[in-house]
Amino acid sequence: MKQLLEEITPTLKDVFTYLHSHPEISWKEQNTTNYIKQLLESYGFAPHLIEGSTGLYVEIGHGKPVIGLRTDIDALWQEVDGVFQANHSCGHDGHMTMAIGTLLLLQKLHTPENGTIRVLFQPAEEKGQGALHFIDKGLVDDVDFLFGVHVRPIEELQDGTFSPAIYHGAARLITGTIYGREAHGARPHLGKNAIEIGASLVNALQSIHINPMIPSSIKLTKFHAGSAANIIPGKAEFSIDARSQKNDGITALMKEFEHAIAGVEKQYDIKIDYQIDANIAAAEVDKEAMQLMHKAIVETVGEANTKPPVVTTGGEDFHFYTLKCPNIKATMLGLGCGLQPGLHHPNMTFNRDALITGVEILTRTVLNAVIYAKEEVTPK
Repeated sequence: MKQLLEEITPTLKDVFTYLHSHPEISWKEQNTTNYIKQLLESYGFAPHLIEGSTGLYVEIGHGKPVIGLRTDIDALWQEVDGVFQANHSCGHDGHMTMAIGTLLLLQKLHTPENGTIRVLFQPAEEKGQGALHFIDKGLVDDVDFLFGVHVRPIEELQDGTFSPAIYHGAARLITGTIYGREAHGARPHLGKNAIEIGASLVNALQSIHINPMIPSSIKLTKFHAGSAANIIPGKAEFSIDARSQKNDGITALMKEFEHAIAGVEKQYDIKIDYQIDANIAAAEVDKEAMQLMHKAIVETVGEANTKPPVVTTGGEDFHFYTLKCPNIKATMLGLGCGLQPGLHHPNMTFNRDALITGVEILTRTVLNAVIYAKEEVTPK
């Protein structure tokens, strides 16, 4: 396998360079989709586009079991060197490269002989919407095992070490508007100051307490009100970040958030509108899937470089697949690649050679899963 991997390594380096240089934000990944489609067609694959959106999927093999491998394809919109632009600072360019590499390596191995490996190139992970979209499209209805991958910061995994699972937390990203009443600065009794209301909202959020055994937080992260020094603002816009390590924790947190909003509305006799812009599920890792991933890591880099599951407060919409489809057994590879200074940092960098190791681990994982799933359904 390693010799075959060496043969495709130059191609994968070119693939990464192209994808890294052509980032596209959520739901706008048209060029990315077309590039992957044309590349895979040139190797004899038959990619399937997604009706009504970006993204695609590719299958190799036939019949049951069906083993899924998912990669995200979108980039972030952020300021880089003083200019706002799309930027691959979350490693999705690397994830795509590994997914493509897995397909090319499977093709060279002429595997699987029986069973299907379906590779999902999913849009809009950063919006927390792409996985739900693929679920609605029925792309995982028949999937037995599903595997993903994410590059990890150096604080979590050292370069050249790998983890068979990532326990992401749940998250809700909320935007809203406070509707008070504008007034002249000389007549505060005639107004309802949106900034004062916002301060009360901050205090209300900090008064939220749920089960302390579940790490959780909720905080105001953005606030804008007012346009002049002598005008009491009647309107304010805000953003809130809510997180919990468990799905039942985020449910409890959001229930208390709703009570907090209602309390502030009643206190000031005003209206607060809000919407949830991103809704991310916490990880539900399957033990069998994790064992298969662990086996593949050990086969590739040895026991010494195989590390325990990573626990992170960050979020990933990959986990909607198992939340919405409990029959799917899933886990996500944590890729130690010397990543620094951190995910979502505009100048994030990592050791690209780790992607090649990732291809081997993912290839071994999906092939192990095909064998394991076939044995599960074979009568004894």
